[in-house]
Amino acid sequence: MTKATSPASNQKNVLGTTLVPCSTKPMTGFFRDGCCNTTSADLGAHTVCAEVTEDFLRFSADAGNDLSTPHPQFGFPGLRAGDRWCLCAARWVEAMEAGHAPRVVLESTNVRTLEYVPLAVLQRYAIPG
Repeated sequence: MTKATSPASNQKNVLGTTLVPCSTKPMTGFFRDGCCNTTSADLGAHTVCAEVTEDFLRFSADAGNDLSTPHPQFGFPGLRAGDRWCLCAARWVEAMEAGHAPRVVLESTNVRTLEYVPLAVLQRYAIPG
């Protein structure tokens, strides 16, 4: 995996304001810059800032994406319940439809997420930034 260059930090969140960092511990984002920044290179749309739960981590592993196991060669520390992480928008929607969606930080969730899910739905899962 080649590290892509992070886009300018003027991206917007789902509320229409400046996107704020999601997490630096662990360092998240498609660009590993702490934000759910995105570009056309981010085919998975890693745009939803979520606070993961054990339930979501099990759901994701069962769906073929183990987010708990560290992969240091890719700069991935492995996640634990309570960590904030930029999730793929389609995976978050899949988890929501199955009853396993983690809560989201709207101020840190990229506006591109609205291509996958309406703001009203995200607001039902919102937690303070």
